Amino acid sequence: MRGLAAPLIKLTIFIVVTVLFTAVLGISIANINTSSTKGYSARFSDATLVMAGDDVRIAGVRVGQVTDVKIVDRRQAQVDFEVDSDRTLPADVTATIKYRNLVGQRYISLGQGTGDGTKPLKPGATIPLDHTTPALDLDQLFNGFKPLFAALNPDDVNKLSYEIIQVMQGEGGTIDSLLAHTASLTSTIAQKDQVIGEVVDNLNSVLDTVNAHTPQLNTLIVNLQQLVTGLAQDRKPIGDAIDALGGLADTTAGLLDKARAPLKDDIAALGVLSDNLNDNQALVEHFIQYLPQKVTALTSTADYGSWFNFFLCSTEGDVTVPLVGAINVPLTTSGNGRCTG
Repeated sequence: MRGLAAPLIKLTIFIVVTVLFTAVLGISIANINTSSTKGYSARFSDATLVMAGDDVRIAGVRVGQVTDVKIVDRRQAQVDFEVDSDRTLPADVTATIKYRNLVGQRYISLGQGTGDGTKPLKPGATIPLDHTTPALDLDQLFNGFKPLFAALNPDDVNKLSYEIIQVMQGEGGTIDSLLAHTASLTSTIAQKDQVIGEVVDNLNSVLDTVNAHTPQLNTLIVNLQQLVTGLAQDRKPIGDAIDALGGLADTTAGLLDKARAPLKDDIAALGVLSDNLNDNQALVEHFIQYLPQKVTALTSTADYGSWFNFFLCSTEGDVTVPLVGAINVPLTTSGNGRCTG
């Protein structure tokens, strides 16, 4: 029995170690989280190919997994997931469905949001639809390739598009087939080498010009940002001013309607006046020429107030004497210097 004890102990140790490593490998393959977790939910407009067991990540680090996917409110998908209990999610956390690989596997990426992150999200809470983003829309993806596809053979484009869709959606196809069609695409692009080279040269010229005016471009962007910020802050006064301008335009239009007839008569009268002035040009020029002298003489008589001031130097008159006739008699005479000089 002593001779069998040592092999039996070794066999037992081998079995225990093998079972232990097998269990660890099984847990890893099954993506089972053995630590304590907290459950949350997220609403998506589209959760295609998201499955239970898919990763939940923060900044690329796995922190949990998807537990269930179901339809709610008829048109929304609710993804239930759990994260490690030592992780605290902010109240404004965002959730985005991203591609894990080219064969269509997805994962949930959690983001910080726009707040300061001081308020935590309670366990069991649901991330609303406006804080989530579905997976990449393949229609938008291929619409972005339209300018490139326009220069390619239609059959090659169709084959490449089909393979990409199949791989992205995880519905079939192989990486080898995708790479083969990508190689065909690359060959076709190589045939357009001259056109692409000209485009790159033109882009380099544009970038050189932009780079040479970097300070001016920075100043322009800063000033534009300040302008937009100022306009946004003053949007209410600007709106009030626009309303007031509208009222002013209406009032002015009414005023012009009432003043149009008198204004027409005034313009016609101005025409008559200009004709009269033109016909008497010599008289007008004479009046203007001697006007300063006349104004100077009139001004000196009104120096003491708003009246004309006169100084009497002398007076005389005719007196009729019987049997003699009219005799000129000086009545007053002043020796003041104003009268002598």
